[in-house]
Amino acid sequence: MNGTTVSRRAFGKLVGAASAGTLTGAALGGSPGRAAPPPIMVTTGTTAASLSPFDSAMKTYMQARHISAGQLAVTYKGRLVLACGYSDQSALIQPTSLFRVASLSKSLTAAALLRLVQDGKLSLGDPVGKYVDLTPPAGQAVDPRLANVTLWRILQHTGGWDRDATNFDPLFKDLIIARSLGVPLGLTHADVIRFMSGQPLLHDPGSYVAYSNYGYLLAGRVIEAVTGQPYETYVRQKLLAPMGITRMVTGDSIARHTGEVGYASQYDGTTVLDNSGAIVDAPYGTFNMRLHDANGGWIASAVDLVRWASAFDSGSPILNSTSLGRAWAVPNPTGVNANGWYYGLGWQVRPVTTGGTGRNTWHVGSLPGTYSIVARTYHGLSWAAVFNRRDDPSGLTYGDIDPALWAASRAVTSWPTHNLWSKYLA
Repeated sequence: MNGTTVSRRAFGKLVGAASAGTLTGAALGGSPGRAAPPPIMVTTGTTAASLSPFDSAMKTYMQARHISAGQLAVTYKGRLVLACGYSDQSALIQPTSLFRVASLSKSLTAAALLRLVQDGKLSLGDPVGKYVDLTPPAGQAVDPRLANVTLWRILQHTGGWDRDATNFDPLFKDLIIARSLGVPLGLTHADVIRFMSGQPLLHDPGSYVAYSNYGYLLAGRVIEAVTGQPYETYVRQKLLAPMGITRMVTGDSIARHTGEVGYASQYDGTTVLDNSGAIVDAPYGTFNMRLHDANGGWIASAVDLVRWASAFDSGSPILNSTSLGRAWAVPNPTGVNANGWYYGLGWQVRPVTTGGTGRNTWHVGSLPGTYSIVARTYHGLSWAAVFNRRDDPSGLTYGDIDPALWAASRAVTSWPTHNLWSKYLA
């Protein structure tokens, strides 16, 4: 295991074996129920007959779960070869429609810190406390190990927090934090940081891998402190604009941007946006999108996502070879885990040593009303799929889209020569 120490559940929410097309992630479906007739799927966009396995995979997956809106984009050797929207007859989803992408946002935040290092603005070895005020609430003491939480460690999920051991992810515990601090809902980033600065770490920083949304919340605040700009502004100007990506923005809990889809869930809950106690549909206020900006707050089309994924290719217009090497560095000392992969900077990484050399990199995103995946393969393929729900009465696992798209890619025997970037990127 190369000294790996990994929580059994630390990545249960993530797809654990995307490079092999198999799953170790936890099921994200709802309770089993009576099956209803599958919806008739409407497709928009551009593909090719040779790519029909992808089209079939998307339709089969969506119909089984009664997903009303989805998208898929596929690149081959740098060319955009498929860009499609899929929907039932209640709405027409275009290849350029926008979806919440949840934790796929982490790669943008990691890239922003990499770019700041590249520009000489900071070091990944810097402690977070150099840039962010970690003063705890009055009467509470700071865990002295917090001084050893570096930028490397928050990006690689080795900061020392462990939501699985405590059943406490501060990005989803707004009411507890508000009551503890005596502040109203909805919370600010500063509220969450003040509360968490009074909480003990579960592990010595750097010693243990435990997925942490909070670490990426902190990363966003470091970006703001160093640049003097709002997190979103810096990312859009310095990272997305050079890639020709203009649609991506951070989303809102209630309001929808122009072209953004609606979200669905079988669940509801109490709003955390104010103190009204109102019961709302789960995607619209049971979590605070404003808090999630750097760890899960972006909205994008699948086309935008595969374009963004190309920022991590050799010759990237925003990240040099040194930065890319840092993105794929194996965490030290935790190393590669027992399943053969590790968490880099904003990406899961599986080294490929049989049938080729290189790495497969991927990430999934999951929030109420959202499921998303982006993958980059060692042999020149990438794809992104996004959906407007993550639960339904079927009880089916939403992570099944990972092996379905791998199987589709292997079924393609002839790749199109067309390139759709100019049609769908602008």
